[in-house]
Amino acid sequence: MQGKQPLFSFGVISDVQYADIPDGRSYLGVPRYYRHSMLVLQRAVTNWNNQGTKLKFAVNLGDIVDGYCPKEDSLNAVEKVVSEFEKFDGCVHHMIGNHCLYNLPRKDLLPLLKIPTMDGSAYYEFSPTPEYRFVVLDGYDISAIGWPHDHPKTLQALKVLQEKNPNTDKNSPSGLVGLERRFMKFNGGISQGQLKWLDEILQDATHKKQKVVVCCHLPLDPGASSKTALCWNYDEVMEIIHRYDCVKVCLAGHDHKGGHSIDSHGVHHRVLEAALECPPGSDAFGYVDVYDDRLCLLGMDRMCSTEMVFNS
Repeated sequence: MQGKQPLFSFGVISDVQYADIPDGRSYLGVPRYYRHSMLVLQRAVTNWNNQGTKLKFAVNLGDIVDGYCPKEDSLNAVEKVVSEFEKFDGCVHHMIGNHCLYNLPRKDLLPLLKIPTMDGSAYYEFSPTPEYRFVVLDGYDISAIGWPHDHPKTLQALKVLQEKNPNTDKNSPSGLVGLERRFMKFNGGISQGQLKWLDEILQDATHKKQKVVVCCHLPLDPGASSKTALCWNYDEVMEIIHRYDCVKVCLAGHDHKGGHSIDSHGVHHRVLEAALECPPGSDAFGYVDVYDDRLCLLGMDRMCSTEMVFNS
């Protein structure tokens, strides 16, 4: 795309999972650098600002504070990370992840992240230019974390886990095979109301001849992600997306190693590498140049650069 000007550009980062605690490891044994991730975010914001007016906005794919953050520090930690994001010269569009919800309930979290809400849900959309529309999904709309214990969506989530995961520890995939491994408590689902909203948005985008980028903390395609990281009802979400030709790219976080796939309908799925897993001195962030026929992710260091050319 040398010499061709993008329509617009935007910054990307995912899974900062900051906590003021010593380094640790994931349940799979992968090292996690809880304090260093803040430095990765600071370098991301500096990099984005150094692009001048090029970047129209930034997208944070979720999980800004880690679940191991001591609960008495949760509010302070979230505010600290948010204040770093606010040093970016443009607007930051956030989405919630499981680690955000381990720290704060939705009612406290959403205002801090300036997420527009309908009845406590965290899905919304925006259009940076007439040609493009961004749809931000709430992957924990049906979830056993974040809602009050007696909330209908909590009860619905617990019912799903009871039916699909026979383990006492609902964060254990023991005995689950293949795609069934997604039914973990640290994942969640998209409600019927949100699916209806998505369908209406995609109808409208088709009518307006807009291209759509879908963003969700949880991955939506098994080809781009480990089975244990998928949205519970990713198949229902993709069935709606595949009814239309307008969705070109789905961006996600959650699965820290990252991934990229092109599904059966030509939709690109790009799962972003986590800031949390960057050893000191390394980085994982980037920015995306948007053209009429492709998205070009320019990744820094551990975030792989990816050219996502659309089906004609």
